[in-house]
Amino acid sequence: MRCPGWVWLLLALCGVAGVAGCQALRAVALPPLVATNRWAKEMAAFDAQDATNPPPKRPIVFTGSSSFRMWKELPEDYPGMRVLNRGFGGSHLSDVAEHFERVILRYEPRQVVLYCGGNDIAGKKSVKTVVSDLKTVVERIHRDLPKTQVAFVSIALNPARWEQREKVVAANAAIAAYMSADPRRRYVDVTTAMLAPDGTPKAEIFLKDRLHMNRQGYEIWKPIIGSVLVR
Repeated sequence: MRCPGWVWLLLALCGVAGVAGCQALRAVALPPLVATNRWAKEMAAFDAQDATNPPPKRPIVFTGSSSFRMWKELPEDYPGMRVLNRGFGGSHLSDVAEHFERVILRYEPRQVVLYCGGNDIAGKKSVKTVVSDLKTVVERIHRDLPKTQVAFVSIALNPARWEQREKVVAANAAIAAYMSADPRRRYVDVTTAMLAPDGTPKAEIFLKDRLHMNRQGYEIWKPIIGSVLVR
């Protein structure tokens, strides 16, 4: 498949204008967007953003489900870090794998930060499937972007899905073991800091839906995730 024309336009603009930090996207064969695909609208929006606002060179890509998509203050929370938010709410790890070229590969990131898996478990997927789908994403990063580091942010326990806590704990444990097996990988435990002394989720860090975090929740995440970001 030919690289979209706007990619070459960005190349020319960067070369002519010398825009600081401007990156020509990697010439990746993007799978066609089918209108019936669940994420076609979101992927088309990413295409449009890249065309009008070129991404930084070798960014840190944050991708996964809604807790990343809703992190509106991400650039301000990590100033000078060249972070790029490519979260799409409701996504499963299998969705990240399906749209790998659009949300990861074309940016040639120096690091990928993943937050995903909670929707998978809520969708009745087994712990084994969650871990297998994560491995699919991570192994492709290792294959296609061998110098890129990967961080997985632990699946949060929240009041809305408290009955799923045993599967979440089991998935986090299995993922932590997998991520520890390669120096290019990091497991980031945010879950512990989100719990009250009695072991239940801190109610004050969640929105009214009791599922997504408010700003207090992101203030907990900010230093923990920031400690593993690649400078």
